[in-house]
Amino acid sequence: MNLAMHAIFDGPGQPLRMATSELPTPGHGQVLVRIRLATICGSDLHTVEGRREAPCPCILGHEAVGDVEAVGPGRDPAWLGKRVTWTLADSCGTCRPCTEWKLPQKCERLFKYGHASMNGGGALSGCYSTHILLRPGTTLCEVPEGVPDAMAAPANCALATAIAVVESVPGPGRHAVVQGGGMVGCLVVALLREAGWERVTVVEPLPARHEFAARCGGIAVLPTQALDLTSGTADAVVETAGVSSVIGEGIRLLRPGGHYAWAGMVHPASRVDMTGEQVIRKCLTIQGTHNYAPRHLHAAMKFLQRHGRRLGLDSVVSTPFGLHELGVAIELARSGAHARVAVVPG
Repeated sequence: MNLAMHAIFDGPGQPLRMATSELPTPGHGQVLVRIRLATICGSDLHTVEGRREAPCPCILGHEAVGDVEAVGPGRDPAWLGKRVTWTLADSCGTCRPCTEWKLPQKCERLFKYGHASMNGGGALSGCYSTHILLRPGTTLCEVPEGVPDAMAAPANCALATAIAVVESVPGPGRHAVVQGGGMVGCLVVALLREAGWERVTVVEPLPARHEFAARCGGIAVLPTQALDLTSGTADAVVETAGVSSVIGEGIRLLRPGGHYAWAGMVHPASRVDMTGEQVIRKCLTIQGTHNYAPRHLHAAMKFLQRHGRRLGLDSVVSTPFGLHELGVAIELARSGAHARVAVVPG
């Protein structure tokens, strides 16, 4: 009997436990993928720490690369054997968000991988597993030859989201500030520089992240040094820090008519202390971006082909841990020592 092995999350403070289940035969439009490598995203850490609610028990993880093992009726059999990544959410394709609003990531029947209860149709729906069963509304994207697994895995969340964020920022301009030098923040820097921005300052409290930010084309500074930045000179500010305490500083730095993109505060503990007057008097635009559409994932693969090797995007991912070492891997990810920590389920 063919079995899948996975790490099950029962809630904050509970130890992860290993379990097995029988491999399913894909139904209509479904795809069975064997996971090659997964990475630990910040949202997984939020869930483990209890900052973000998740139905339990569940299999966490949504950033991954794998090989297509089986396809159900309605899926092109040409996908068999392909090395792929996929959209982190499944959309129906028929509701108003999917069709009229062009926001499939806000589908009325959205299903998010790594955030679904195993008791409610979410079996084999997370990436900390040997296998994942993808749904009919999930877009597959073949990973180009020459793009390593460790480089491609974070693309289906961090890079695709960064592309969606930068798409909303008008420009290019003279100066942008990125608040947060984690994976998403540094990728935003690289994308802004590619788009023609003259200068991008990255505000990041962990000095260990400054080298990666500089490699992506940014000027990295500590929060204390950011206080010396001249008020009202940034054309755009992008928040990827995940903490609302940075918002006042961002508003101070923005010039009149500036653009403020919010992308990191995806958890309830993100109440913002600001006044409407601050936004109105400066004629600011505030844009929130959550997740991405399939086109952003395809654009992410093309970006990796152009710049992945030059930026060394695989070098900021840790040496892989085994699935049975997931608890240790999560603790390393919480330390911030790596932009991403890798897990190899096999």
